[in-house]
Amino acid sequence: MEYYVKSVVPIIESNYDNFTTVEKNIADFFIQNRKKMDFSARAVAELLFVSEASLSRFAKKCGYRGYREFVYQYEETFVEKKESMTGNTRMVLNVYQELLNKTYSLVDEVQVARISRYLNRAARVFVCGMGSSGLTAREMKLRFMRIGVDIDSIQDSDLMRMQAVFQNETCLVFGISISGEKEEVLYLLKEAHERGARTVLVTAKNNEEFDKFCDEVLLIPSLRHLNHGNVISPQFPILVMLDIIYSYYLEQDKYEKETLHDNTLRALQRKKPEKYI
Repeated sequence: MEYYVKSVVPIIESNYDNFTTVEKNIADFFIQNRKKMDFSARAVAELLFVSEASLSRFAKKCGYRGYREFVYQYEETFVEKKESMTGNTRMVLNVYQELLNKTYSLVDEVQVARISRYLNRAARVFVCGMGSSGLTAREMKLRFMRIGVDIDSIQDSDLMRMQAVFQNETCLVFGISISGEKEEVLYLLKEAHERGARTVLVTAKNNEEFDKFCDEVLLIPSLRHLNHGNVISPQFPILVMLDIIYSYYLEQDKYEKETLHDNTLRALQRKKPEKYI
């Protein structure tokens, strides 16, 4: 696929846990549907055995003014997918393409620009995550430190709790949790926020509770609703979003940051070969 289309599906997925049982039934229909049909409120209500008022409430929970606005975008971006795939290679590439399309639908360029400004102003940056998210946190540290950011990554739960004590208004803290449920990550964000630090949560789950202790909730696509999500690295959607932030941050004082990057590259190339023992 050589183009990207705005889709309502990742928005539905990120809000899925906020829905009632009836609304989850509506959500499942729009997520799983693969054919064009009459999407009018009356037709869908009859098909799903729900009221038109339920469709309206569902649409509003997704951030739309009403069902009409929701279904207009759904119809505009509806892409009929071919179910027959030949080979694992094509299947994996199609899933990656779907994730890229979902990232395009979720990314908020104004929000990314804000986060890049937070990075530019912060005296110290911390990024934390557990498991595969911890590996992504380490990757973020390695990339941003090469262009002059004073950044550290934390993957240990005890260190997250201890580091929370030292946060202040000069710090910026990134927490990475796809599920939005990692207790240690949320603890660090809450404590850092109380101490005046800027906080950013990277997650696939949208929850109003996050707004209480996060300056920014950066949504990424979820693998949960993909037919073959279990064969895709959970790091991929996180890395894509971090690359977008990196590109925005690099644009601020681009020459200086590219010079720093080149200097670190030269420093690595000058490393003396180890002597044979």
